[in-house]
Amino acid sequence: MNTEERQLADMLHRLAPEPPRRVTVEDVASRLASQSDPGGYREPRPRRGFGRGFSGRGFPGWNRGWAPALAAASVLVVAGTSAGIATVVTSHHSHVTSPGTGASASSAPASFTPSAPSSPPSSPAAGTPLRIAGGMWGAELINRRSFTQDSLVGSGDLLYAASAGALDRIDPATGDIVQSTPYSPPVPGRPVVLGNTVWVVWSYSGGNVVLHGYDARTLAQVASVPVAAIGRVSSSAQGVLAAGPDGRLYLAAGQTVAVLDPATGHLIRRIYLVAGAASAVTVAPDGSRLYVGMASADSFRLLSFNLASGVEAASSTMAGGGVGNLVATSGGVWGTAGTGMSERVWFAPGGDLARFFNVSQGVGAGLDSVPTVSGGAVWIGGSHALTCANPDTGQVRAGTSIPTDNSIVEYFGSVTVLSGGRTYALYQDQAAQLSGLATLTPPARC
Repeated sequence: MNTEERQLADMLHRLAPEPPRRVTVEDVASRLASQSDPGGYREPRPRRGFGRGFSGRGFPGWNRGWAPALAAASVLVVAGTSAGIATVVTSHHSHVTSPGTGASASSAPASFTPSAPSSPPSSPAAGTPLRIAGGMWGAELINRRSFTQDSLVGSGDLLYAASAGALDRIDPATGDIVQSTPYSPPVPGRPVVLGNTVWVVWSYSGGNVVLHGYDARTLAQVASVPVAAIGRVSSSAQGVLAAGPDGRLYLAAGQTVAVLDPATGHLIRRIYLVAGAASAVTVAPDGSRLYVGMASADSFRLLSFNLASGVEAASSTMAGGGVGNLVATSGGVWGTAGTGMSERVWFAPGGDLARFFNVSQGVGAGLDSVPTVSGGAVWIGGSHALTCANPDTGQVRAGTSIPTDNSIVEYFGSVTVLSGGRTYALYQDQAAQLSGLATLTPPARC
């Protein structure tokens, strides 16, 4: 066997392993061409040592669709070797999602020109659900994509979350990403779903804010709404967009809260604040009160407004910085304070900070613990405990410890309950470098 034939035999053995033998040009072309026939395809035995970035079919990146091209290319390779020329061609493909770019706001009216939906990215193989965290509350991982903390939100039978540079719609049954569109959150906060539209804060800086609306099914952009802020927006913004039971959007816009009609994008009115910019907003579930947070480096002020009149009804303060992520329930207001191991979730009955008490304490490891209201309960995750609480009283109904993985924290957050009681959360295991969407089966008392 000469040098050229030995090289061809080696290449053929890598593509379709079998005992070595003398190889001719016709053999190579014939064997490669046979790989293109689905009826005659035999999956090679996986080779050891390949990471997740490979196909696991015995050759990195192997795909049946390549076989016809390789069969044709073999003739060129043979011709090249006969002339003393060796050519090596490699192909490496991966999905890349371009991050969204903040749009600059202007005084132009809201634009409602629909755009074509984005093609969904390939979701990492969900496969068979993976039991995680020792199976606490029946925890199983159904998606292994890395999502932005606290970005999971549900509506009806739909789930949404932000990932690196994208807003994703997730199939609750399989965990697959079924639609995706470019998006990079400029401030912490969950998307807001109103009717058939998903709203996000697209740009938030200086004296301007831009909201984008996306079709709830296709994630095609259907609206872009610029809102001028009165004064500069807060540098401590966390949760600046909320929906009210009246079907309107409430946006922290500098020293005002802008009230918007989502159907038209028109500004309905402004609620003006005194001495500071709004850093967070939430609306009582009965639509009677608007709560506005104003955060500074060392204190937090919570304002309560009569929503019908727009008149301030109450004001209270809390010492300490890092306060935000407001959520209103029938019994009062929930929020976060502090950072890292000092971060805590608190509840203020009736929206009065003079009566607040802590519901959870400490997260750490660069993680957050943000309350969510879903399925008739308030959910608080983190790296130590996962709890559900009574929205009327703030008292914990049930809780479970979150185990560690070889002394390194595991994390659950952004708990969301869909119709029928199906419960989901974002999950992260730093030791195993594992993250994604998990399903839970909480106790009935939640």
